[in-house]
Amino acid sequence: MRALIIHANDNVAVALDNIKKGETLTFGSSSIIALEDIDKGHKIALRDIKKGENVIKYGFPIGHATCDIKAGEWVHSHNLKTNLGEILEYEYHPQQVNFNPVQCDKTFNGYRRKSGRVGVRNEIWIIPTVSCVNRNAELIARRAIEEFKGVHGIDGIYEFKHPYGCSQLGSDQLNTQKILADLVNHPNAGGVLVLGLGCENNNIEEFKKVLGDYDPGRVKFLVAQEVEDEIEVGVKLIGELVEYASQFKREECPLSELVIGLKCGGSDGFSGITANPLVGAFSDKLIACGGSTVLTEVPEMFGAETILMNRAKNREVFEKIVKLINDFKEYFMGYNQPIYENPSPGNKKGGITTLEEKSLGCTQKGGSSQVVDVLEYGDTVKEKGLILLSGPGNDMVASTALAAAGCQIILFTTGRGTPLGTAVPTVKIATNSEVFNKKPHWMDFDAGRLLSGETMEKLAEELLEYVIKVASGMPTKSEIMGFREIAIFKNGVTL
Repeated sequence: MRALIIHANDNVAVALDNIKKGETLTFGSSSIIALEDIDKGHKIALRDIKKGENVIKYGFPIGHATCDIKAGEWVHSHNLKTNLGEILEYEYHPQQVNFNPVQCDKTFNGYRRKSGRVGVRNEIWIIPTVSCVNRNAELIARRAIEEFKGVHGIDGIYEFKHPYGCSQLGSDQLNTQKILADLVNHPNAGGVLVLGLGCENNNIEEFKKVLGDYDPGRVKFLVAQEVEDEIEVGVKLIGELVEYASQFKREECPLSELVIGLKCGGSDGFSGITANPLVGAFSDKLIACGGSTVLTEVPEMFGAETILMNRAKNREVFEKIVKLINDFKEYFMGYNQPIYENPSPGNKKGGITTLEEKSLGCTQKGGSSQVVDVLEYGDTVKEKGLILLSGPGNDMVASTALAAAGCQIILFTTGRGTPLGTAVPTVKIATNSEVFNKKPHWMDFDAGRLLSGETMEKLAEELLEYVIKVASGMPTKSEIMGFREIAIFKNGVTL
C-alpha cells in the first residue's frame, strides 16, 4: 500500500512512501495518477476539489482549497488554508461514550508515599525558588551525587533550574509558585530541598504560603544568604533527605494509581495515523483499569475541540472545556496574534498543513473516553479518567505542566524526533520506524510498526506493558541521557 485513506469521507489520502509523478495509486476498485512528486506523509487529492471547497481528512474538514485542485495533485500550504476563526459559540451535544471498566489484575511496583500518592521513582529533587541560585543548586546536586551515589533505593539526585522567581507580578509569580509547589509535592520525589536566595519575590516564606502543609522530614529549606557556605549546608540537608527517602521501598500497586501525561511534539503526517491513535488506545485501556490520563496543548485542540466537548461527562465539564478553548484564543488575540499560527516548519515539512489537521491528529491521544475534568494551569489531578489541562503547545512548558499536575510518566509522540526529557520519565514514541531506527538513543517505542502490519490492539497492549516496566523502574532513553529540564509559562510583565 503506497497511500492511505484514513476515513471513508476523506477527499485526500496520505502518502506512506515517496510517490513519483506518473505513479498509479490504487484504492480498492478506483485509482488515481500522481500529477507531481509527493513526499512521504503528505497529502494527495483523491478527486477534483473546487476552490473554496473543504479538504477532508480523518472525516473532518482540515481547511479549504485556495484554488482548484485536480485529482492526483499534492495538497499542502500552497493550495490549502485553515478555516479557523476567532471566538466561537458552542452547543453541548453529549455523545454516548461506551465506557467498560474491566477487572484489571495488572500492577506495577511503585513507591507509596505517606500522603497516599504513589510515585514511580524515589529521587531527591532540588527546587530553586529563584534563578539566582540555579548554579548553587547544580553544585549541591553534583557534590551530593558524589557523596551519596552508593545509597541503595535512591534513584537519583536532580536540580530543576528555571529563569523565574523574582521580578514577576500577578499571575506570572503565582504560576511560578504553583508549578514549583506541585513539583515539591510530586510523589516521584522521595525528598526535596527547596533552595532560596533570601531577597527574591518568591522567597521561602512567601513560597510556603502557596506550598501549604508539608512533611518536614521530606521537605527541607535553605536560604543561601543566611549561611556561610550554602553548598556545604545543602549537601548536609541532602544527606538527611537521602536517609528519609531510603525508607521507602517499591511495592505492588494497582494501575489505578497511575496518572499518565499525553504529549506530542515534532509531529509529522503519520502522527495522527500511528502514534497518537496508539496512545489513545493505551489511554482507554488505562482508564478502563481505573487510572488517569491528562491531555494538554490547548492550541492544538483548536479545530477539534467539539470532539472533546461532546465527550464531556456533564454540562459543567462542557462549560469548562469551552472556557479552556476561548481563554486560550483570547490570550492570542490579546497580543494581536493569529490563533492559527501553527503548525511549525517541521510539522509542515512532515506533511501537516493546517492547525485543524494537526489538532485532529493531536486529540487522538485522548482516545475515546469521557472527559471527566478540566484543570487550570498549575492545578493537580483529582479525578480518575481523561482530564484536560490548560497549557500551551510548547514542548517543555507543556511537559512541565503535565509533571506538575501529578503525572508520574509522560508519553510523548514524535515524527521528527526529540531528545526532550522533563522532571518525570518521558517515553518517546516514534510515529514512523525510520526515526525510531535513526535515533535509538532518543526513542523508546516504535508506533511505525502499525504501517507494516502490526495491529492496534497488539501494540496498545505492548505499550501498556512497556509503561508498567517504566513505572516499575526501567529508565527511559531521556533518563539515561540525563535530560531533566523544566519550563514555566510566562504571560505578563518582567520588572
